[in-house]
Amino acid sequence: MKLLDRYPIVAPPSWNRWLVPPAALAVHLSIGQVYAWSVFKTPLENSLGISGSGSALPFQIGILVLGLSAAFGGTLVERRGPRWAMLVSTICFAAGFLVSAAGMAASQYWLVVLGYGVIGGIGLGIGYISPVSTLMKWFPDRPGMATGIAIMGFGGGALIASPWSTAMLNGFGKTSGGIAATFLVHGIVYAVVMSIGVFLVRVPPEGWRPKGWNPPEQTAKAAGPRVSARNALRTPQFWLLWAALCLNVTAGIGILEKAAPMIKDFFSGTSTPVSAGLAAAFVSMLSLTNMLGRFVWSSASDAVGRKNIYRLYLGGGALLYVGLMLLGTSSVPLFIACGMLILSFYGGGFSTMPAYLKDLFGTYEVGAIHGRLLTAWSVAGVLGPLIVDALADAGKSAGKSGSDLYSVSFYIMIALLVVGFVANELIRPVDARFHEPAPAAGTGPQAETAEPAEAAEAEPAAEAESAAAEVEPEAAAAEPAEADAAEEKAKTDSPQH
Repeated sequence: MKLLDRYPIVAPPSWNRWLVPPAALAVHLSIGQVYAWSVFKTPLENSLGISGSGSALPFQIGILVLGLSAAFGGTLVERRGPRWAMLVSTICFAAGFLVSAAGMAASQYWLVVLGYGVIGGIGLGIGYISPVSTLMKWFPDRPGMATGIAIMGFGGGALIASPWSTAMLNGFGKTSGGIAATFLVHGIVYAVVMSIGVFLVRVPPEGWRPKGWNPPEQTAKAAGPRVSARNALRTPQFWLLWAALCLNVTAGIGILEKAAPMIKDFFSGTSTPVSAGLAAAFVSMLSLTNMLGRFVWSSASDAVGRKNIYRLYLGGGALLYVGLMLLGTSSVPLFIACGMLILSFYGGGFSTMPAYLKDLFGTYEVGAIHGRLLTAWSVAGVLGPLIVDALADAGKSAGKSGSDLYSVSFYIMIALLVVGFVANELIRPVDARFHEPAPAAGTGPQAETAEPAEAAEAEPAAEAESAAAEVEPEAAAAEPAEADAAEEKAKTDSPQH
């Protein structure tokens, strides 16, 4: 379909680049609903007679498939462009809700797992990475801020979805039929909202740059690295970043997944017990800082650097866990403040990562590289809750209570964050042997990102010939005036017969 090709979405010269972040937000605020899955847990357990672990299964599979689909679909997203990716995300995410609605109507829970977890999970993964490289091309002067704006939406999606889903469950009822109706409305509404992003997204024209911004002299060194997704996997930098992201996410999701019971356990038996209402408010505050951290910290990284901001996430996170261990039970506000900061680092770690990858590997296939890196999220999504839940359950079996239920898991989190800090310190610029040859004159960022990943395996001579001979259709179409001028000049200069 021509509508989904890269060329029709090349922006006209008058296009306002600030229309692109809203397109990304339309998708990310929608798929960010995944963080509000807990709203459905109790109704599912009561209506279907399943356990708490069973009701968590669609969420767990969704996060797992998110990472896998982002990893395996990253190169395809780079090749086909953001509109195609956003459309695929819209179809899968909305269809996941519709299949889940059918499953609840028929009291077939396996359809909910298939719909929300597998089909919807594909929509999560493709949608999450769909705007990343496009935003960095529109905002080469502020890449951290640009990706932070969009990825902030994913963290804040639950702020909209949680009260909205709760209101619908109260209106339709918390029976199988009521949950089915709620899923159905979710699927329809999210399809409409995400479609706005599909039709609004644009890529910048060839050679475009922000007004008043002058890039460095485009020598091979100043132009930055050009590393393919395939070669990135062969570098130690990729795996050090993978470890840093995985361990930062593990520390954050360990609190996020068990926030309400954790704060109640910490202050049970003290002079300041926490009510169910305050525990629910704590969850909302964590969602808010998860969202804000994605914008604030990633924007700050443009000024202080990605490595320094990750030092804050990992080193500061470890110190905050120490604070929870030593002083957590002494003050409810202090516990809440530490938890909120940890979750802001959790969100910031996601939004800073695309710009960190761009600094190390360039924009050549940054979307595909980002997708592969998100497998760290899949691992952390299982590891964090497993550490906290399993050790808390074991503590209860051993007769422990209160903050003692979490002491071992907090020690583990501190150790993991220290390991992540060391991994970040070991990151150095990527060796030149992993770089792709510089593009031939006349090619640019749009052409680069459209090149197949398989080009990374070609022989150097073949790559050089290909770079000189092949020009993307959009690049050729972007310069008709120059071509006409050159032809006219040739006619003028030639002898008359």
